[in-house]
Amino acid sequence: MNNDKKILTPISTKSPMDNNSDFVPMAQTTSPSIQMQDSNFVFFFGTAESGKSVILSSMLYYLSSQAGVLRPKLDTPNSKEAEVLLFDFLDNIRKGVLPNRTTRDRVTRIDLIFEPNNKSKKVPPIKLTFLETSGENHYEIRRGGNYHSSIDEYLNANIPLNFILVTDYDTAHNDDALMMSFLNELERKGKSLKSVNAILVVSKWDKSGSMGVSSVEQLDNFIRDRMPMTSQRMDTYGLNKSFYTIGHIEKNSIGEERLTKLNLQTAKVLSEWLYRSIVGVDINYEGTFWERFFGK
Repeated sequence: MNNDKKILTPISTKSPMDNNSDFVPMAQTTSPSIQMQDSNFVFFFGTAESGKSVILSSMLYYLSSQAGVLRPKLDTPNSKEAEVLLFDFLDNIRKGVLPNRTTRDRVTRIDLIFEPNNKSKKVPPIKLTFLETSGENHYEIRRGGNYHSSIDEYLNANIPLNFILVTDYDTAHNDDALMMSFLNELERKGKSLKSVNAILVVSKWDKSGSMGVSSVEQLDNFIRDRMPMTSQRMDTYGLNKSFYTIGHIEKNSIGEERLTKLNLQTAKVLSEWLYRSIVGVDINYEGTFWERFFGK
């Protein structure tokens, strides 16, 4: 993994909102056996309502609608459940329906295979196992507490783990100490931050009044101001930072939030980071001269 610090800052634009249809227009953009290790596990960390499920659903939608083919891994114990979850995520997002909150004391696990559109042999298909947990469970590690066994077994297992650390734009200042507790927990479990694949994501960035950042310094300064301890740890180990927005969200007459304009630019950036972290090659790698010349 390349440990040079990077701040991932996609540029997105605002579009008019359309509330008259259950189809959401897309903004244009420039426990199963833990012993099975032949996958790349992606662990989401974040407090309740921080946006973990929204990030996951939009990443899955981007991977399957623009980057390639995403399908359930059929030889896993939860392949049928994974297919149901995948269908719900992909079907709901274009209708403006946001994901339900994750159930406490269980890990939502989706085993998938992603096949990129890129035909270069250096851009291979990969196996992805997404792990999502309830934000309430993450409070358990405060002041030296322990995780529920359903989560702890994944963190203790000898499996390739990638971490997406999520904090809400409005409540990031409340997450600093808890984020530090989680990073310390990883170190205690033998997952050195010097070699781990991890990225800090500030979700719901549209609450800032903009769908993007004006410069990398804007994001860096925000994290340093709201989460100084976490920022210091990320900088020391050269870990990545980014922001996230799924688009425009409005509340209806009964207080339910619905997506009214889908934007996949930040889903693209985060998905590309994940693939590059796992494979070591950019998903947009152009291929060798002979691959381009012969088309294979």
